[in-house]
Amino acid sequence: MNKITPFLWFNDNAEEAAEFYLSVFPEAKKVGELRSSGVGPWPAGKIATITIELMGQQMTFLNGGPAHALTPAFSYCVACKDQAELDRYWDKLVEGGAPMACGWLTDKFGLCWQIVPENIGDVLKHPRAMEAMMKMVKFDIAALEAAARE
Repeated sequence: MNKITPFLWFNDNAEEAAEFYLSVFPEAKKVGELRSSGVGPWPAGKIATITIELMGQQMTFLNGGPAHALTPAFSYCVACKDQAELDRYWDKLVEGGAPMACGWLTDKFGLCWQIVPENIGDVLKHPRAMEAMMKMVKFDIAALEAAARE
């Protein structure tokens, strides 16, 4: 287990969210779960927390109820090697959610993701690439790289 891991609050759908993310990422596994014994706010047998690992990053999801919602103040960034990989993650994660801007989306659970090319840091050092990015919703890697060469 990583020393520092995200612990995210879901509104009673942590298990559904975990199963969804496990289906999206190829290197994914369920690490563990904690089911209630009837103590606390959950009925006996209900998942209190579920821990998964996506591409080496562990994260725990809490069935916390409606008191706190996920926001764009926290997002996961997925660095993609090519347009096909970027499109695959984008299309799966945005389904039931909403596109935002500049490679960001909110998935159907309210979790925000940035789906970006691996070389985004180098590309955006070029002002024209930054201008191009600011007009995009989902990234077009070829267009960003072309703008960087201008």
